[in-house]
Amino acid sequence: MAVQQNRKSKSKKNMRRSHHRVAVPNLVLCKCGESAVPHAVCPSCGNYRGRQYLDISAE
Repeated sequence: MAVQQNRKSKSKKNMRRSHHRVAVPNLVLCKCGESAVPHAVCPSCGNYRGRQYLDISAE
């Protein structure tokens, strides 16, 4: 069984645990007012960077 040789400082412990968080996607507001994932087409209106990419009215 492995035995710890030296105590880890709080700083080193927290640096190791820096990736143990729950990933939450960043959200941006679209021109239509709905929230959308950045660098992706808005699911509610179909716009991306000022251009219409999806025809939402057909659905």
